[in-house]
Amino acid sequence: MEGREEVKEPKPSFPLSLWELSVASTVVIGFLLGLAGVYLTMPASDYSFLKFPRSLEDLQLLRDHLETYTSDYTIQVLVGYCVVYIFMQTFMIPGTVFMSLLAGALFGVFKGVALVVFTATAGASSCYFLSKVVGRPLVFSLWPDKLSFFQAQVSFAW
Repeated sequence: MEGREEVKEPKPSFPLSLWELSVASTVVIGFLLGLAGVYLTMPASDYSFLKFPRSLEDLQLLRDHLETYTSDYTIQVLVGYCVVYIFMQTFMIPGTVFMSLLAGALFGVFKGVALVVFTATAGASSCYFLSKVVGRPLVFSLWPDKLSFFQAQVSFAW
């Protein structure tokens, strides 16, 4: 079959289909609306103490300020905590360890553990779903040669 040239189909310029793009957009917009809703439903207060804890001392200071706030506005704090934790877990933003410690400090050990298990599972599932729907086509389109090399290495190792 010499002389016959292989016809290659042109690669699409954008690696995501319309469905994958709409799923990714829906996830991002959903989180943005959730975070905006949490922000807008919080009652007026002095939020100068709200900052991301970077040490155990920061966490204790945050807990002291949030304990009274949590007792007055339990539902808002609970929903806000869940949305922020799931958002951080979905987009792999570091700091969920401090959020886990904060759950135990604010809601007690047993409620905190249940809350962390729920939010960590939901965030990890959301991260997996998003990476499967959006990340996989992007990786296949950006690095097909490296991906085939790694797939060959994994299949050889088994």
